[in-house]
Amino acid sequence: MVPSRVENHSRPYILYVNIKSRDEDRGRQKEEPSSSSATMGRLNWLLYAASLTLHGAVQNCLAMTTVSISASASHPIPTTLFLQNRAFQQVTPNTSAALTAWHPIGSGSIAVIADSVPVSSALPNSLQLTIPAGASGTVGFGNEGYWGIKVDSTWMYNASFYYRFPTTSSYNGTATISLVSTTGDTFATALATLSGTQTTWQQVYVNLKPTASASDTNNNFTVTLDGTGATGETINFAMFSLFPPTYKNRANGMRVDIAETLAAMNPSFFRLPGGNNIGETTATRWQWNATIGPLVNRPGRQGDWGYINTDGLGLLEYLYWCEDVGMQPIMAVWAGYSLGGTSLPEDQLSAYIQQASDQVRLVWFTASSKSECKIRASLGRTQPFNLTYVEVGNEDFFASTSYVYRWKDFVTALSASYPHLQFIATTYPWNPVLTPTPKEYDNHVYQTPHWFASNSFYYDSYERNGTTYFEGEYAAISTNSSNLYGDPSEGRFLYPTMEGAAGEAAFMTGLERNSDIVFAASYAPLLQNIASSQWTPDLVSFDAGTVYKSTSYYVQQLFSVNRGNSYLPSTLPSASGSVFWSVTRQNSPSVILIKVANTVSTSSALVFQLPSGVSVSSTSGTLQVITGSQNATNSPANPNVVTPTTSTITVGSTINYNAPGYSVSVITVPVY
Repeated sequence: MVPSRVENHSRPYILYVNIKSRDEDRGRQKEEPSSSSATMGRLNWLLYAASLTLHGAVQNCLAMTTVSISASASHPIPTTLFLQNRAFQQVTPNTSAALTAWHPIGSGSIAVIADSVPVSSALPNSLQLTIPAGASGTVGFGNEGYWGIKVDSTWMYNASFYYRFPTTSSYNGTATISLVSTTGDTFATALATLSGTQTTWQQVYVNLKPTASASDTNNNFTVTLDGTGATGETINFAMFSLFPPTYKNRANGMRVDIAETLAAMNPSFFRLPGGNNIGETTATRWQWNATIGPLVNRPGRQGDWGYINTDGLGLLEYLYWCEDVGMQPIMAVWAGYSLGGTSLPEDQLSAYIQQASDQVRLVWFTASSKSECKIRASLGRTQPFNLTYVEVGNEDFFASTSYVYRWKDFVTALSASYPHLQFIATTYPWNPVLTPTPKEYDNHVYQTPHWFASNSFYYDSYERNGTTYFEGEYAAISTNSSNLYGDPSEGRFLYPTMEGAAGEAAFMTGLERNSDIVFAASYAPLLQNIASSQWTPDLVSFDAGTVYKSTSYYVQQLFSVNRGNSYLPSTLPSASGSVFWSVTRQNSPSVILIKVANTVSTSSALVFQLPSGVSVSSTSGTLQVITGSQNATNSPANPNVVTPTTSTITVGSTINYNAPGYSVSVITVPVY
């Protein structure tokens, strides 16, 4: 249990920060970083790629403390759908639940059936439209999307579906495919001919160009027929798709506004396919080969968070997304443990090790003769993707006993085939002891803002023995240390708060300080649809039409876009204090970057003293700040309560700065 913070600040205090030489470094570790850690050196975040380290002694005075910054680098920083239930995947036919997001129009009736001639072996279900005898007017069906559909007149929408008649019919008529509001306004329409002689599956493609934008997202995608002409007919439909423009026009690609929001954080890596989503059971585990190729060949699966994964965003889409944003993939392989609590016995692992090996081979292998490389080439990609890190499982501290043999068997086999790869272990570091010895561990922590502010020195005592660490998931999620995972009435955050973001920033300064051993870090979870959320808070929220950036998003962005190439040691903050900082130097342009996190409500006066021999090239620096009250939060109702501001600040050999309460600041100092 983390005790509550006691705050008793009657007046602001001043910190003097001396940026100083390495000889004045504190005694935690006198030895130089290893060459491997120095080469790695630059800390990478999921949406942040920087690493900085601070060393020194804090001089605690009644009114002031001095922090000195060293001119010498301690170590380098490493460079490192619109339709819901569109294919009726993993649903039970002839149930109301199978019709989630769908509704009939007019006198027609719809049902999800187990088709006797399915569109593919992966998609056994279809939507059957039955038009009664004597029908008239418009009949058909509609889909509400993911709790709404955004209609933008500047976009061209690509729509498609498969259809067939169960028995031959003389029908030959026109289907109207539309984007319409729930109140009956039509924004876009396209026509397609349906023939009753089509008893095998035929795909229909149309483009939808809205004539106007909708004022809200209460819109539907519809397919309708003239009831009189189609009276008495039965038609089966399958695999619907509706796509607006995607990020960089990728097929099956990312929603533009979400992708641009994430890309604006200047990310360095992306962890895929995403934490616990690699499998609730052995049967429902994420399998790479079920997520590639035409959408009609992807069966989807029951995801780990209670909803169906369509796997429209599959392995190759993830990898293209990484390339489009300039991120390095950290790719997980399922390693014999499922979150439902089952670990496979060792004598059953071989087939799963082979599947993991095939996954790696598809991504990285260059030999065109290999079957996985042929598959990749058949999907339009002859060149291998960049791959350095493979994570073996996820959160295997839940099954650490079996991980001893699972890690050994997976890593021994994979490293023999792919010796260039680095394998990340997912138990607690050194508990249990694993063989081969892991070179990287993935640590996860969800805690209170106070915990994060109090643990900026978390990694300082870690042994420097060649092992490095990935802070793969972290976030301030609650104010209640005794019930972190309770509901909002018990302290759980719905959205990140300013206090939480400042605490996370304090923790991040410690990750920077220890970037000789912490090679990557990522806030989690990354995204949530506010209409159906299984976890709060999340970095970025969205609905059918809008993206909402949290306080924690802006903090991650501030750290990421202000990257240093090397860390400059400086006087250390107090581990039990409330104000934390880190200092780095950037080569081009030549600047010193000072990041400050104030985790309490009172402002804090600081004085930063540059080292001798370093002079400013301009007395005008840049100050970026995000600040707000303790519980300030960006929500869909008030999305811009806390946003960063940018201004100028006078800089010189001495820099005076008053850090506002609950704030994260970045001071950019131009130097020669």
